[in-house]
Amino acid sequence: MIRVAVVGVNNIGNVHCRYYSQNPDAELTAVCDIVEERAQAAADQYGGKAYTDMLTMLDQEDIDIVSIATAGEENGGDHYGPAVTAIEAGKDVLVEKPISNDIDKARDLVRLAEERNVRLASNLNHRFVPAAYKGRELIDEGQLGTLLFLNMKLTIGNPKETSPWFHLRALHPHSIDVMRYFGGDIKRVQSFMTKAPGRNIWSTASINLEFASGAVGHLTGSYDMAARHPIEYCEAAGNKGRFVIDNVYENMTFYPHHKDELTVLRNSIMTGVGSFQETFKNRLDDFVRQVKEGASPRDIEASGAHALAGQEVIEAAIRSQIENGAVVEVPGIQGGGQ
Repeated sequence: MIRVAVVGVNNIGNVHCRYYSQNPDAELTAVCDIVEERAQAAADQYGGKAYTDMLTMLDQEDIDIVSIATAGEENGGDHYGPAVTAIEAGKDVLVEKPISNDIDKARDLVRLAEERNVRLASNLNHRFVPAAYKGRELIDEGQLGTLLFLNMKLTIGNPKETSPWFHLRALHPHSIDVMRYFGGDIKRVQSFMTKAPGRNIWSTASINLEFASGAVGHLTGSYDMAARHPIEYCEAAGNKGRFVIDNVYENMTFYPHHKDELTVLRNSIMTGVGSFQETFKNRLDDFVRQVKEGASPRDIEASGAHALAGQEVIEAAIRSQIENGAVVEVPGIQGGGQ
């Protein structure tokens, strides 16, 4: 049985608690939050003991995984401290995205996890759906041929006004991770951003990408769209075929270039995900499985290194905007591929 503690239970942390408590291979041992009432409420609902101090929790409980769902500035500002504490205690760690809103701290977390030989993962849950698995399978089987382009769109409605880069750092770890999952490392980016009426932050972005493989791509992202409409679209194309994934998990269509027949998969056939929140279940279940099976830290799906590689792309896109649409090299290929 894998013993789990969740740190930060104000919203997403409660989702973590729910799905860990439902996993037959996991035991929700403890929850921790600086607000005592929140910690106790989560413990009462999902089990485990409530704590307000993480060091006390680690000292008193036998824990295998620390799942960190704190937020902070740009939804990643409070991840670093708890993650360092857990890694230094020798625990396997899953961190909500972004791994950190501060790129230097993100790099430091990945370095520290490697030094301590602990598993570091990120909740990049958009790749943990049957549609994405099928797309990866088509690529690995060579059914797309040589990858030529990847187009992605991720849009939601988020009226929050925080830093100028909140939209980029908080939302697009997901979209960049999906693009890297299919296309590998990203070499160069060029971005253009705009502000919707009444907005002070760069709330909509258009980003051109060049992959290390030579493929090209494009990401459109926005915090200015109605959340009730489909939020995500992905198209990957090669010289033999292309596929389209619509709305994260709902539909996939594969178009072979030299055949009339299409392969169309809908969620009712693929099964496994009936709502967006269940993508969290798939992601958390996968990490529990890998820890139980003793997977090497280097083999973790959606690892800290993958999350860092995506964050490097986002920071390069921010620099491109600052530099009036300049083409910016992504520093250091750090993700180890997909």
